[in-house]
Amino acid sequence: MRAIAPIAALLLAACSAVAVPSAFAQTPYAGPLFDTHLHYNQEAWDGNTGPYPPAEALARMQRNNVKAIIANSRPNAGTQTLAVARETREAGVNVVPFVRLYRNRDDYSNWFRDETIHEMVQAELARGTASGPYRGIGEFHLYESANANGPVAKKLIALAERQKLAVLAHVDDVAIDLLMANAPSKGQSLRLIWAHTGIGGAPIERVQALLERYPLLMGELSYRPGLTCEGGKLCPDWRALLLKYPDRFVVGSDTWVNQRWSAYDEIMRGYRTWLGDLPPDVAQRIAWGNAAALFSLR
Repeated sequence: MRAIAPIAALLLAACSAVAVPSAFAQTPYAGPLFDTHLHYNQEAWDGNTGPYPPAEALARMQRNNVKAIIANSRPNAGTQTLAVARETREAGVNVVPFVRLYRNRDDYSNWFRDETIHEMVQAELARGTASGPYRGIGEFHLYESANANGPVAKKLIALAERQKLAVLAHVDDVAIDLLMANAPSKGQSLRLIWAHTGIGGAPIERVQALLERYPLLMGELSYRPGLTCEGGKLCPDWRALLLKYPDRFVVGSDTWVNQRWSAYDEIMRGYRTWLGDLPPDVAQRIAWGNAAALFSLR
């Protein structure tokens, strides 16, 4: 009977090792992040007297290892403020400025046919920022897909492709096709970042079809329905899609209201959780590398 005890101990140790294999331990992604959907709207900074002045906004980025941002703000003064702020330089954050199409909230539902928006975009592009020239246009919204064929929408899509500007568009999958059709290349050369990769929850098969049709289309993953499941990990179908197209997705905070600024740490922790569910090289591409390559950052 004395000989059985050591054997039992060995079996117990072996079973314990099988129950919690190290291969299944998930470590959150710890590398740099590129926030590709950041708004610094007037209610956030309000002439540097709002609840999130540059020092506070940049502190949030810095403690989350956010090394670069696409800044687009209503009005564009917010982006200009981040571009010139001393705190931006001290935090080591690269600002990639986009021209937003909104001077105020009324512009959300009318920009696509308002010629003064076209004029404003041209003036901003000529002006540039302290961080250099504007690199894109957007974020803009189309609440009805057909408005992708509005006269100003058509002009701005053609302008973006002609000047090699990226486009950040909050639209449904139907509008993606319409916007691409208005590009001179019919979508083969337009660099379009699809905000939320379809916030309405376009089926994953439709997302894949669009990625295959348009070689420069990229999906931004804030607010994406069905992306994560229990424990904040990736749902299986989305994990498979990210592994199939590791160079076509990016992440962003979408600080469209001040509550998103207050939740900035939580948002970034959420990304790091599900990024840790991917192979390290894929996680790095989605977190940083894809956007960095798009804008030639190191």
